[in-house]
Amino acid sequence: MQNGVKREIPAEVAGIGPLKPYSNQLVGGQAKNTERLKDRQLNPAKNKIIGSLEEAIRATGLRDGMTISFHHHFRNGDFVVNMVMDVIASMGIKDLVLAPSSLIDIHAPLIKHIKNGVVRRIETSGLRGELANEVSNGLMDIPVTINSHGGRARAIASGELPIDVAFLGVPSCDPYGNANGYSRGNTAASACGSLGYAKVDALYAKNVVLITDNLVPYPNVPFAIPESQVDYIVVVDCIGDPKGIVSGATRYTTNPKELLIAKRAADVIEASGYFYDGYSLQTGSGGSALATTRYLREKMIAADIKASFALGGITQQIVEMHEEGLIHRILDVQSFDLRAVESLKDNRFHHQIDAEYYASPDNEGCAAHQLDVVILSALEIDLDFNVNVITGSDGVIRGASGGHCDTAAGASVTIINAPLIRGRIPTILSKVNTVVTPGSTIDILVTDQGTAVNPLRTDLLANLKAANIPVCTIEELKAKADKIVGEPAPIQWEDKIVGVVKYRDGSVIDVIRQVKRNS
Repeated sequence: MQNGVKREIPAEVAGIGPLKPYSNQLVGGQAKNTERLKDRQLNPAKNKIIGSLEEAIRATGLRDGMTISFHHHFRNGDFVVNMVMDVIASMGIKDLVLAPSSLIDIHAPLIKHIKNGVVRRIETSGLRGELANEVSNGLMDIPVTINSHGGRARAIASGELPIDVAFLGVPSCDPYGNANGYSRGNTAASACGSLGYAKVDALYAKNVVLITDNLVPYPNVPFAIPESQVDYIVVVDCIGDPKGIVSGATRYTTNPKELLIAKRAADVIEASGYFYDGYSLQTGSGGSALATTRYLREKMIAADIKASFALGGITQQIVEMHEEGLIHRILDVQSFDLRAVESLKDNRFHHQIDAEYYASPDNEGCAAHQLDVVILSALEIDLDFNVNVITGSDGVIRGASGGHCDTAAGASVTIINAPLIRGRIPTILSKVNTVVTPGSTIDILVTDQGTAVNPLRTDLLANLKAANIPVCTIEELKAKADKIVGEPAPIQWEDKIVGVVKYRDGSVIDVIRQVKRNS
């Protein structure tokens, strides 16, 4: 038989089977477009832009009972969650499972959507502010599920947490869906840097809606999210406030207590046996963690030691050490300040990674498992080295699991930086109120009043003693705190469970109960 270019083609070839003859038409039967229209990219027939959020929601087929997700890279500057939920509520859709990577103070308007039945259940990494307070006091009939960042990525990738529609705010996007957390040339007004948590949602969600306030010409490269993962694009006036995105993320401390903890932590790392040329690290964005990074820099210069990579939430300090040649590569799952955003945009060795690669226990090569040293914080730590980073001393949810238990499990040396006492509240308890990270994965506690090593790590204890670093037991540290402020009275709980805390593998490590009224 003849095909569209008049070549004789057999109907069938042995070992291959029937053949489909070329028809001399482009995909979809369309003739070749010989007109290079200037407005081609903005022609709705040739891109994924849709007129409004309501149209996009209808196009996805969202209906009662489905699961929707968001990311939290805009932090307290996020406008997307509230914007989308208000439209969903106005459309009469109810009984949804809300599965964002995290929720923050700005998301307090979700309270009304829980009360009016739009949101039935929440699965996230953390809660803060008024929403967290309401949930802690019994707002929801079904407890909130708390995942770590790695645990959430694992659940999504495995199908344990299927996402029907992901609504993802992106600071730059072309008409076909190639998107990033910044814009080439000038940084977008709503720039958030790495889209590490959004990348997982985009890859696995059944429907993906990108929401942007910065439509750029095709192709928007490099991109964090490729057009092949995107179904619809909605252009709005503003997706976030850059002041909220950046403010509070990082701070340089002058607090003598934090500086003392930081110096001791740097000394501990130097003596640990894991401070060598080519070591890897992750530090946080709090005052003590940033100060630890500064002290580490001095030690690296003095010993002519370079780090192979820095991981996690990236700050200006990490960027500057990279530019000095002290850190070879940066693996960025979340950019904590505009300096990190700029570096991600301009530096080819500053690479954004998705949360599954960052910390999923199902990912054999996940970066968290390649860490030598991680610096973490704690609201509470107990005599078994279990750590609480999610409920306050009053039992109210006020934080996030984040990547805490992921990096603690993956790193060779996990160090907790914490003051012995916060205000009049001791950090070390007989038992923490809520276990987020098991003590078997915590190696060293550094406080302003002394350093304790987990008895499981006899190697670290020996190395610190050999370096003449003063070490005490965690029981001795607790006794110091109790002598100063006494042991706090135990929190009184209701029977109702308001939160289920999952470990990174999906198993339940603890539950959070409603705080007893008038306690």
